[in-house]
Amino acid sequence: MHLSSSSSMEISSRLILFFLLSFFFVAAAVHSSSSSSSPISLADVVVKSAPAEFRNHTAISEFRVVNRKPLTQCLETSTYLKLRLDSNASLSDDEYVRVHVEGVLRPSQSHWVALVSPSHSSVSDCPLNLLQYVQTGDLSKLPLLCHYPVKAQYVSSDPAYLSCRKKECQMLINGKCVLHTCSATLTFHVINLRTDIEFVMFSGGFETPCLLARSGALRFSNPHSPLYAHLSSIDSTATSMRVTWVSGDKTPQQLQYDNGKSQTSVVTTFTQDQMCSDVLKSPAKDFGWHDPGYVHSAIMTGLKPSTTYTYTYGSDSSGWSNKITFKTPPAGGSDEVRFLAFGDMGKTPRDRSAEHYTQPGALSVVKALVQEVSSGKVDSIFHIGDISYATGFLVEWDYFLHLITPIASRISYMTAIGNHERDYAGTGSVYKLPDSGGECGVPYETYFPMPTPAKDKPWYSIEQGSVHFTVISTEHSWSKNSEQYEWMKRDMAAVDRARTPWLIFTGHRPMYSSYTGLFVNNVDKNFVNEVEPLLLANKVDLALWGHVHNYERTCAVYAKQCKAMPVKDRRGIDTYNNTDYKAPVHAVIGMGGFRLDPSPITADNWSLVRISEYGYARLHATKKELKVKYINANSGNVRDSFQITKATSK
Repeated sequence: MHLSSSSSMEISSRLILFFLLSFFFVAAAVHSSSSSSSPISLADVVVKSAPAEFRNHTAISEFRVVNRKPLTQCLETSTYLKLRLDSNASLSDDEYVRVHVEGVLRPSQSHWVALVSPSHSSVSDCPLNLLQYVQTGDLSKLPLLCHYPVKAQYVSSDPAYLSCRKKECQMLINGKCVLHTCSATLTFHVINLRTDIEFVMFSGGFETPCLLARSGALRFSNPHSPLYAHLSSIDSTATSMRVTWVSGDKTPQQLQYDNGKSQTSVVTTFTQDQMCSDVLKSPAKDFGWHDPGYVHSAIMTGLKPSTTYTYTYGSDSSGWSNKITFKTPPAGGSDEVRFLAFGDMGKTPRDRSAEHYTQPGALSVVKALVQEVSSGKVDSIFHIGDISYATGFLVEWDYFLHLITPIASRISYMTAIGNHERDYAGTGSVYKLPDSGGECGVPYETYFPMPTPAKDKPWYSIEQGSVHFTVISTEHSWSKNSEQYEWMKRDMAAVDRARTPWLIFTGHRPMYSSYTGLFVNNVDKNFVNEVEPLLLANKVDLALWGHVHNYERTCAVYAKQCKAMPVKDRRGIDTYNNTDYKAPVHAVIGMGGFRLDPSPITADNWSLVRISEYGYARLHATKKELKVKYINANSGNVRDSFQITKATSK
C-alpha cells in the first residue's frame, strides 16, 4: 500500500502541526525536567508524562530508539577484546546461542551486545536520515545504526561481569600475572530468520553507543526451512482448513494430510515498497525493514467437522515439518463450540534481551493456552487485534509466529485487525496515527489470511457450533453508508437464530471502557453512535473487544444505560436472561500480553467487573447457554464467570 495523494497545503499543514506539537512537548520537558547533559527528546517526554494510548505508538524504551542516537568513536580500546561463540557451526531453526565476551580491560555497565540481521547490515551512523526518525517521537540529532538490531543485552546481565569474577591472564612476568582481562557469557534465543546474523558489541549504553567488537557472520543450516504453521477456517462448514507457513524458498511446497492427500501451496510475500510512509519515512519503510521470506498457504479439503487429523508441510529440497495433529472446529449450526479469546498479545523474549517492543505477559498467556489446547477441549481461538506489535520492525513477526505455533498449528486461529497492524496517516485508516509503523495491514493480511471480501477489507463473519461471529475492523470506516457499515447490517440481519442462536460481535477498539488514556480516549464516541444501534437492532448477545489492556464486563447496556442486570443462579454465577432480550453484554479482553492498564476502583454503573491481570476468556456455547470465564494465565484461576441464557431461539 502506498501513500495516498495529498495537496501541498495538506502536507504543509501536517508538518506545521507536527512541529508545533513537538515544540509543545519539548518545551514542557525543558520546563519540568531535571538538568541533563543529553538532548531532550519527545520520546523521553512522552514516557514520563503519558500512560497508555499515546506512548503505545512512540518510543517507550531506550533500546527502541537506539538507532536514532549519535554513534561516537569509542575511547576505550583493547587488543584482547573479542566475541567468541561456543561453535561456529551453522545455526538450527530454534536454539540458544552463548556469546562469550572476552578480553575486557574495564567492565562497564554501559557495555552491551546486539544481534543484527542480516549480518551485512550497516552499523555505521546515518546522519542524513534524521527526518525519517522524527515521526517516531524522538528528536535526537543523529541516528545510530542504519539498520535496526533484532535484540540486545547488557553484558552486566552476567552477574560475574562487573566484579570481574571471570578472569583471564594476558601477561605473565616471572610467573606472575601482571595483566588480566575480564569476560562474560550471554545467552540469546535465536530463531531462523533466513539471513546470516552477527553479534556486535557496543559501549556507551543505548544512549551514547560506540562500536567495540564484532563476532563475524553466522549462517542458518537451512534458510529455506518451512516454519511457523498456523491454521484458519475459510468458511462455516469446517470441511476445509487453511494452513499458512513461512519459508526462505519461493518455490511452491506441499501440504500433506489425512494419510495421503496433498495440496500445493500458493506463495506470496510483501516488499519494502509496499510499506507506507507519509512525508517522512516510516520504520517499516526504512530502518525497521527485514525481508519476510515467502509466505506459503494451502487449503485442506474433504475434512469432517470436529475431527482430528495430522499434516506436514514442506518439500524434499527445503525440508519437511514434523507431523502435526490438529482438530477441525464444529460446523456452523451444530450444537456447541468451545473457544478461547483475547486481544493485544505480542511477544515476550525467551532470553534476557531488550527488544523494540516487549509485551511482558505474552509468554505466560501462551503457556496457559498450550495447556488448554492440549486438553482437547478447545475448538478454536479468536485473537482480537494488536497481533504481534511489530509496528514496522518486521523481524518481530517471525518471533511472534514462533511463539504461537504450538497453539495456532493445532486449532483454528482466527484474528481481527487492530490499530498496531493498520493505522498510518494518509492511508485510509480511520485514525491518523502511526501505530502500525508503516505496515498498513500488509504484513498482517499476508501472514493471517482470513475469509474477508478483499485485501484491505478485513471484516468477515463465520459460524462455529451455535455461534455466529461478526468480526469487524475498527480501523476502517464504519460510518453510516460506508462499505463496512452496509456489510455489518446485511450480515447480522441474515443470521438464522434457530441455526446459530448466539450472535457475538467483535472488533479491536471497545465501545465501553472505564480506563481512559491521558491524550487519547480509548472509546470513540463516533464509533459508538454509529454502530451501537446495529448491535441492539440485531440482538447481539455478546460484544468482545481488545485495545484496553485489562478485563472489564458490563451489564446488558445500551447508550451507557443498564437495560438489564445479571442475576445469580444457584451456583452464584452471574446470569443474563436473553429470553427477554434487552441489550448486548460487553467484555474487554485486552489482557493477552501487553503491559496492563490499571482498572479504576470506581466507574459508571454499567461497569460490573474490572480486573488487571494477564489472561484470556474461555467460552462454551450450547444452543441454550453461552458461558464465559476469565482465566488468570499465571494461576489458572477463574477470575470472573458469567453466562447468558435463552429458553428458545428467536
